[in-house]
Amino acid sequence: MRALAVSILMLFVAGCVTQAQRAAQVQREVEEMIGVYGPGCEKLGFKTDSDQWRDCVLRLATKDKLERRDFTTTNCVGSRGFFHCSTF
Repeated sequence: MRALAVSILMLFVAGCVTQAQRAAQVQREVEEMIGVYGPGCEKLGFKTDSDQWRDCVLRLATKDKLERRDFTTTNCVGSRGFFHCSTF
């Protein structure tokens, strides 16, 4: 029992990310956004590394992320193993 508790604790600790690792991950995500959406914002007339350009990059990234989301809802009604589910 003790070994199980220690094993579970080790899994939780192993899943933790240090602050430096999280900062590096965020930096990679920002660099990816700039690489993907930066040229488009330049074509729209925004000057590179200006506040308006950064706002454009963030808006395009957010718009793209929202369009990729799957907005579905599933409703199920019934009783004792007989269910009817609808997905919208």
